[in-house]
Amino acid sequence: MVGIIIGRLISLAIAFLLDAIAEKRGAKVMFWAIMGEVFGPLAIPFAFFAKTDLQKSKNS
Repeated sequence: MVGIIIGRLISLAIAFLLDAIAEKRGAKVMFWAIMGEVFGPLAIPFAFFAKTDLQKSKNS
C-alpha cells in the first residue's frame, strides 16, 4: 500500500516537472503534464527532444 502511494507521488512530481519544462519550451503544458503522470520518468527525455509548437510553426 505504501509503495503505491509513493509511486503516485513520484508520478505527480514528475508531472509538475514536465509541466514546468513544457511551459519554458513553449510546448503544450497539459499534454506533457499528462504524459508525466502516465509514463513517469520515461517521459522526461521525450519532453526535451520533442519539437515545440514554436519550432513546428517555423518549419511550415
